[in-house]
Amino acid sequence: MPTQVKCPTCQKTVEWAPSSKFKPFCSERCKLIDLGDWASEKNAIPVKPELDHEMLDELGYDEADFFKEQ
Repeated sequence: MPTQVKCPTCQKTVEWAPSSKFKPFCSERCKLIDLGDWASEKNAIPVKPELDHEMLDELGYDEADFFKEQ
């Protein structure tokens, strides 16, 4: 029996096979809806926040002699 998955957009059952043109989506429409969600940042991969430069200043990393070799 071929593997079946749910379309991420509409939850319709999709056969996971080489003949399934839009897998894991059921149709081009669902595929484009998902792409639009990523483009509008409705979907996003979480990332760590950037380095807080002000925190480094508070720790003394802005001092001129901090990076001098000892």
